[in-house]
Amino acid sequence: MHKFLRTVGFSNYKKKHDIEKLLQDLIDQVDPSQIHKIQIDEETNLCQVRAEMAPDMGLDIYGEMDEFGVVRPEYYVPYMLSHDSSSTADCSIQRHTDRETFAGLLDENRVGISLIFYMENAMEYREKRMNKENLDVDHVNLMGLSSGGKILLPIKKTAKQVQMAKVALKERVDLIEAAKNGDEDAMETLTVDDIDMYSQITRRVQKEDIYSIVDSSFMPCGIECDQYAVIGDILSVEKKINSFTKEEVYDLKLECNDVIFHVGVNGKDLIGVPEPGRRFKGKIWMMGTVKFTEKFKSEHKPTLDEML
Repeated sequence: MHKFLRTVGFSNYKKKHDIEKLLQDLIDQVDPSQIHKIQIDEETNLCQVRAEMAPDMGLDIYGEMDEFGVVRPEYYVPYMLSHDSSSTADCSIQRHTDRETFAGLLDENRVGISLIFYMENAMEYREKRMNKENLDVDHVNLMGLSSGGKILLPIKKTAKQVQMAKVALKERVDLIEAAKNGDEDAMETLTVDDIDMYSQITRRVQKEDIYSIVDSSFMPCGIECDQYAVIGDILSVEKKINSFTKEEVYDLKLECNDVIFHVGVNGKDLIGVPEPGRRFKGKIWMMGTVKFTEKFKSEHKPTLDEML
C-alpha cells in the first residue's frame, strides 16, 4: 500500500485485495477518452488513468492496455495539484530505476539544499521526449502529501521585523550563490553567520520554546530523498471532499523559507484547526508539476512593409 494513500481520502484501504478492487472500480468509472496512452513500441504501451476524487486531487493509475482495450493496472500514485509557481531555479530530471517515473532536482538556494521531488506529470515529459519537443523547464509547482501534522500558533512579529527577515534571506541567498561560484569572502561570511546563529539559538533555547525561535524550516527527513520535515506559515486553507469515500482533506498553501507550495493532509491526521496566519508542522512527500517553456514556431514570413 502506498504510504500516502490516506492523504487523498482513502484511509480505510489497508489490504492488498481491497486496493486492487478499488483501482479496478476507479478504472471502470473513468471515460475511456480520458485515458492517456503512449505507445512505447509495437507490443508495449503505457497508460495513465487519472481518477479525480475532488478538484485537483485523486489517484493516478498506471499500467498497460491489452488488445481488447482493457487496462491492466501495475501501480498507482496518489496526487494533488498546485497552480502556484514555487520555484524558477535550475531543474534537472532523472528516471527512477524500477519504473517509468521520474524525479526532479531543484538547485534552490532559498531552501539551502538540493530539493528533490517526485515528478507528477511524467507522462507529459516522456511524450515530449519521444516527440523531440522542447524540454527546457520554465518553473515548478510543488505539492506535498502529508500522513500527519500539527497546527502551531504563529510568532508575533511587527511589519518591520517581517521586512528585515525578507531582506536578510535575500542577502543569504545572494551569498550562497556567490559561494557556489567560488567567492571565498562569501564562504567566510556564511560561516561566521552560521556560528553567530548557533550561539544565539543556544542562549535562547534555555529560556524559550524551540518553536518560538524557529519560524520555519525545511529539512530532509528519513532515508528517502524526496521526503521532508517542514514548518511553514499557512497562507490559505481549502477543504476538499473525496467523492468516493466522503473523507475530508485539507489543501494548505504554505510559505516556508520564502518558497510557496501546497500541502495535502487528511482531516483525521491533522491535530489542530488550520487557519491562515497559523503554522503547519509535519512530514511530507514532495511532488511537483514541471512546467516546460513554450516555444512557438511561426510559419509567417514578414512582408516588406512589416520589415520596414
